[in-house]
Amino acid sequence: MEIRIGIINSARELNFESNQPAAEIESIVRTALDTDAKYFKLADDRGREFLIPVAGLAYVEVGSEASRRVGFVA
Repeated sequence: MEIRIGIINSARELNFESNQPAAEIESIVRTALDTDAKYFKLADDRGREFLIPVAGLAYVEVGSEASRRVGFVA
């Protein structure tokens, strides 16, 4: 699933694919926002980890879990 994260005062956004389910990502972000956490951590489908600062968080967009169709439709 595609994840896009906007950071305040940054022209670019963080964009990566993840194997984590949408509910888990939402829970991680919600917990970080509700507590006094300084950052939260997400992982992509290649095993890389991203530390995102809560203070600079503008938005988190989580794509759908449906797989993309490949090929031609007759």
